[in-house]
Amino acid sequence: MPPDHAGVLIAGVCMMVGGWLGLFQLVTHSLPRVGPRFAFFMLLFMAITGTVLPFVRYLNVRFTSVYVELPPGGVLVRQSIWVGLFVVTCAWLQIPRVLTLPIAFFLGLAFIVIEIFLRSREIANEYAD
Repeated sequence: MPPDHAGVLIAGVCMMVGGWLGLFQLVTHSLPRVGPRFAFFMLLFMAITGTVLPFVRYLNVRFTSVYVELPPGGVLVRQSIWVGLFVVTCAWLQIPRVLTLPIAFFLGLAFIVIEIFLRSREIANEYAD
């Protein structure tokens, strides 16, 4: 395991624990007003990003070729952030009841396409050096 992956996993566990505990405290001890609503989205983002980080690492390790080095920790964090942003955006769109399956699908597809473009550019720069 690369050393930056260990640090990223430790940070992910801290984000996961802090996000879920904060979310539990917020939901059980506050009224649904504007201030706690923004705290809800921030804590949800932290919780989802931290929870997804080990799975994103596993998928990257599993599907990366043996002859290619693993992606750096920053890529793992960015991909986890995309998942967290997707969940928070879907939760935000659910407030006025405008979230539908096609909107969620195309939103997720947009995030996937952006990540593919970013990752392909990074890989091209690695081989150019």
